[in-house]
Amino acid sequence: MWGFRNSALTLLAGVSLVSLSGTALADGYGGSVKDAPIAEGRKLDLSVTLGGTSDYVFRGISQTFENPAAQGSVDLTYGIFYAGIWASNVDFDDNPKANAEIDLYAGLKPTWGPVTFDLGVLYYAYPSAKDSAAELDYVELKAGYSMASPWIKGLTSGTTLYWSSEYGGDVGEVFTLESAAAYELPQFGIFSPSITGAYGTVYGDWKEGFSVDGTREDEYTYWNVGLALAVEKFTFDFRYWDTDIGNVVGPAVCVSEGLCDERFVFTAKVTLP
Repeated sequence: MWGFRNSALTLLAGVSLVSLSGTALADGYGGSVKDAPIAEGRKLDLSVTLGGTSDYVFRGISQTFENPAAQGSVDLTYGIFYAGIWASNVDFDDNPKANAEIDLYAGLKPTWGPVTFDLGVLYYAYPSAKDSAAELDYVELKAGYSMASPWIKGLTSGTTLYWSSEYGGDVGEVFTLESAAAYELPQFGIFSPSITGAYGTVYGDWKEGFSVDGTREDEYTYWNVGLALAVEKFTFDFRYWDTDIGNVVGPAVCVSEGLCDERFVFTAKVTLP
């Protein structure tokens, strides 16, 4: 799911705010969590993913106040079309109060030679949120590409642009630009390991209310790198996250509570059938 999510906006005061594409550009570590692989040919495929994480981190910011989260998704693919629903518990420490996030997404993944494009729309919803002062729900459009390296076997990379005309928290127009890469390592015993990483920047406008420090700091950068171990239908991911928000001195909840600091996150999931 990059939507600095409403949660990210919410957690920043002043803002009245996991398979890789190849194997990994689609797991929230590059590209979007809502980005199921496309089935070959005109074949209708349905999959269910269930999992848990030690900390639900979205674009560098904890969405669960550094607590664990249970997550799941249902994905449908047919040819170049995909659609799905994804859910997780969240915790914004009553600012505003919300305990669940449900995302709907759909898109097209056409290919041109070695390049796979991704054109999609995402709707981030917080059904139980008490957000009368600033609506959390929002819609985001995305356009991106990914491709296997013609020079380095096992390397896949790509870039995606996300745009929302009215970001969560009623903070106006927000852009997110994220690049990601995944490198498949040799088989290790029963595991198929991959090294994956992502680097992204979120851009807003402090005049519209988007701010990461309560003043005029209206952009921030995040990054992650990790090791994913796949075995049959299971994936175990060990990941380091960080942002440059910690360098900002301000009243933001993200800074004062350490929700955007460096951290290690463990995620496990199973995909059926």
